[in-house]
Amino acid sequence: MSTTFHPGNGRGVTREKSQFQTCGEIYRRVHWNNRGKKSIVWRCVSRLENTGLACHSRTVQEDMIGLATVDAINKLLGQKDDFLITLKENIETVISETDNNIVSEIDKKLEELQKDLLRLANSKEDYNDIADEIYRLREERHKALAEEAGKKGSKQRLEDMEKFINEQSILLEEYDEQLVRRLIEKITVYDDKLTIEFKSGVEIDIEK
Repeated sequence: MSTTFHPGNGRGVTREKSQFQTCGEIYRRVHWNNRGKKSIVWRCVSRLENTGLACHSRTVQEDMIGLATVDAINKLLGQKDDFLITLKENIETVISETDNNIVSEIDKKLEELQKDLLRLANSKEDYNDIADEIYRLREERHKALAEEAGKKGSKQRLEDMEKFINEQSILLEEYDEQLVRRLIEKITVYDDKLTIEFKSGVEIDIEK
């Protein structure tokens, strides 16, 4: 069983995006009073409300999530040389996979097809096939732009992580909300560990 948290509102996790992967319900931040002892925990909503789903995910102390996040960042910093090599390789891979010519080539094809369509329309000839091809190319162009934006975003996240590792000379001593928002993509809680996934794609397991 596993539960995924995403950095955001609250301490390092966002209740809107937290979801228990087995039952599909969200994880909710709860102010808990257990025999007079107050604490903040995260629990699957299926254990708090009658959703019709049976869920046996464990309750997670918010402080534990914070400590695990600090441990993961420090573990990364403790192996910075190895991680920097991996990051550089990942950046080079993203750059090599980026093809900025795809959209321009599609635009050229669209321009020619628009001319053909106008010519056929003026001569009262059938232009349905060309119209279908224009529609298909527009969809392809939209997809290519989305992929290009995604690759640029990946490259930026990798470079941000590289910059952080190079600039950080000491280990973290306490949880830093802004740093977590900047570095952490999600935290997955298993029965025996927490997996911290950085926005660079690096994953670190912390036994908790």
